[in-house]
Amino acid sequence: MLRMEIALFLVIAFVAYIYFSAEKEHAALHRTFSALLVCVLVNLVLDGVTVCTVNHLETVPRLLNDAVHRLFLGSMVLVIYLFYQYIAILVEEETGKPRRLDRPARLFLAVAELGNFLLPISYTVTAEGNYSSGPYMLVPYGAVAFYLLLCAGLLAVNRSQIDKKKKSVIGIALAIEFVVCVLQGLHHTWLISGMGITLMTLSFYLTLENPEALRAELTEQKMSMLYLKSQVNPHFLYNTLDTIRIQAQLNGDKKVADLLMHLVDFFRLSVKVDRPMVTLDDEMELLEAYMELMCYRYPELTCEYDIDPDLGGAQVPNFILQPIVENSLLHGLKNKGYRGAVTISAQRTDERRMEICVRDTGGGFAEGKKAAIDELLRDYAKQAPKLTGNSIGVLNVQKRIKLLCGRESGLWYTENEAGGVTAHILLLLEEETK
Repeated sequence: MLRMEIALFLVIAFVAYIYFSAEKEHAALHRTFSALLVCVLVNLVLDGVTVCTVNHLETVPRLLNDAVHRLFLGSMVLVIYLFYQYIAILVEEETGKPRRLDRPARLFLAVAELGNFLLPISYTVTAEGNYSSGPYMLVPYGAVAFYLLLCAGLLAVNRSQIDKKKKSVIGIALAIEFVVCVLQGLHHTWLISGMGITLMTLSFYLTLENPEALRAELTEQKMSMLYLKSQVNPHFLYNTLDTIRIQAQLNGDKKVADLLMHLVDFFRLSVKVDRPMVTLDDEMELLEAYMELMCYRYPELTCEYDIDPDLGGAQVPNFILQPIVENSLLHGLKNKGYRGAVTISAQRTDERRMEICVRDTGGGFAEGKKAAIDELLRDYAKQAPKLTGNSIGVLNVQKRIKLLCGRESGLWYTENEAGGVTAHILLLLEEETK
């Protein structure tokens, strides 16, 4: 039996090595899976130790035997709790519904761990092998059943809103663990709980947390960013150059040099593709170069800035503001003859977050357009990459914010009372390291 625990430990250790060495986003889902891998490794070690000690009751001190068995069952409860947490976060991301059962789940975890460590423990000796028994087992095994039922309930209630692949994986993993629990309950000497936990972990890893899939997603997003940067609106380029040409014909004024400088700055900054994250100061430098050109091209267009100077070193995804501002111009102010204002602000919302807003005084959303944009941004993960069409900038920005900054960050739109639209970008604060 001990050989099985060693084999399971080596499998999960190899999985953990691959997973932790892979490039991935630091989101709640992946942090939970990282914690799960560590706890599974600890549980498998304790599983192997208890298999050894329980079959040598005559030589192993009772205190040591009790301690490792309680630690083993305690770690098993924690592992199943983390499985629940992982599934709850995944369901929240798929459906947009907040997690309402986290508090009772944590409370039950505390009760189960206390019962596991305080209730009496005993051992049963049989011809097939020995195993621990007694009241101490009732609470942790009850907790395992409780969390499995919670997971099954989440799956059943939200099945119509969960991606088919994810739904299947969760269902199969729960079925595996349920079968193992039943077999363990019918045959106490089999000691196969580690097998169920390992199979659940592997099913999640191979389908939902596969580093190759995560790496492919990162590559896809980087390629989308490169494509977006290479497709700077040609009309913008041609019209700006034509404006410069006409101005040069009329006079040799310094304005021509300024326009050329802003144009060069914009393209110089926009092709910096080697860094996914830049400082807010760098991002604003590119945006200001773009808006200087647009305001010169459209004299009745103005741009204002309200940037907290303390946020200059904050890290933001590269090239996210220009597509949003361009949308404000093309979809908000174009129909008004580019008469109006765009205001860009960046302020802290609390110690951990900042919000960047792009506000315009344009015509606002056409009927039904806001609902379509809201759905696009809400279901960004389900959207196939769009490399053509008017929504490429919005979808690209949302995907890259979520990918690089975590799912707590994101883009959404509101309509202004006085007219026009405001784009909101919420980002976690991460100061630039020197």
